[in-house]
Amino acid sequence: MPRAVAPGDRLSGASPRRSLSFSGLAILFLLFPLLSLAGDSAIRSARLWPAQDYTRITLESDAPIRYNVMTLHDPERLVIDLEEFTAGPELRDLPGKVSAEDPYVQAVRIGYPEPGVLRVVLDLKGKIIPQVFALKPVGDYGHRLVVDVYPASPADPLMALYLGKENALPVIAPDGVNGTTIPDPAADRPRKPAPAVKRGRDDPVRKVIIAIDAGHGGEDPGARGRRGTREKDVTLEIARKLRAKIDADAGMKAVMIRDGDFFIPLNVRVEKARRAQADLFVSIHADAWIKPHVRGSSVFALSERGATSAMARWIAKKENDADLIGGANFDVDDPYLKKTLLDLSQTATINDSLKLGRDVLAQLGNINDLHKDEVEQAGFAVLKAPDIPSILVETAFISNPQEEKRLREDGYQDKMAEAIYRGIQRYFSKNPAIARSRLAQTEN
Repeated sequence: MPRAVAPGDRLSGASPRRSLSFSGLAILFLLFPLLSLAGDSAIRSARLWPAQDYTRITLESDAPIRYNVMTLHDPERLVIDLEEFTAGPELRDLPGKVSAEDPYVQAVRIGYPEPGVLRVVLDLKGKIIPQVFALKPVGDYGHRLVVDVYPASPADPLMALYLGKENALPVIAPDGVNGTTIPDPAADRPRKPAPAVKRGRDDPVRKVIIAIDAGHGGEDPGARGRRGTREKDVTLEIARKLRAKIDADAGMKAVMIRDGDFFIPLNVRVEKARRAQADLFVSIHADAWIKPHVRGSSVFALSERGATSAMARWIAKKENDADLIGGANFDVDDPYLKKTLLDLSQTATINDSLKLGRDVLAQLGNINDLHKDEVEQAGFAVLKAPDIPSILVETAFISNPQEEKRLREDGYQDKMAEAIYRGIQRYFSKNPAIARSRLAQTEN
């Protein structure tokens, strides 16, 4: 969990060279144009990702970023000092990227409190808990400083679900995924509602809760097709369509793990599903391979003993590397990676995951070729909830030109969502839902 920064505290990774001085904070912004030549490195990119869970600001440079961080109160502010850096046009554009709908950041200001120190001040809308950490170059990214602004009092996901506000923050529609609508005759077929969960004598009957995880997001675009289609956009569109189908079912309720263009670390995705007391977890992806002719849909479950194929092992590594690309704080403990998989509860959960995976795979085979006609297994970090049957669906190969074209089409995305929904429905028809384990409640 992120920790608060008391005045005078430095976060892990911060530079030890300079103590912070906040006298004349108002004056420094008046002197900004005169001092903008200080330092010898520039911030080459500045990105802002607002979300209901948290707001992320990412500063990127060709050089390692040394920094100090402090919180100030009355009014609430987060101050980041960068040593030997200049703002550059990218950082100067950052204040204009702050949206009025951002739940946590009111404004961004930039200045120089002294030569050689570039200061970024976040004016906040309330009390927050920051996480600030540096990332080394990876993939297309250089050195990054990540500033995550979390609310001091996180929302209760169960209460949000009850109020129907689990995805209340307006989001920007992803680009590059619009296409031609393809009529789907299956959409008009009558549906048998999934059975509601039967609880104990003192608990009311509730709907089955399905956690829908749109893979990647924010800093992590996922795989890219030859036409520039981004995996994070396709998975979000399919996830939203799946949510609509599940919410239209009288016996089900969907919880979106990600419903916007922002990054969520893998262990946090698991934690969100468990806090919402989800009965199933479905992670949606669109795979890529080095050879463009490779095609087909796949379904994966967690493995206790290793990957079932070389490709399953490669795909699991690629998906697990999302934390490196998206920017996760590895100083924060991940309780799920520390848990042993060889216990009875995990084994039973994996068995249920395989059943769910087979039912979803059978439905996917009705609309697309299958890369393999059996559920594969590997060590996917996002599937490690010890008490929630969990699957990862690779809808198609975005690296295949024909499949990329179909994945861009609104109608085909709907067919994918329909197939996943019908697989879930078929699973519950053979495996009636039971009350969620009290494990999720006792551990939180």
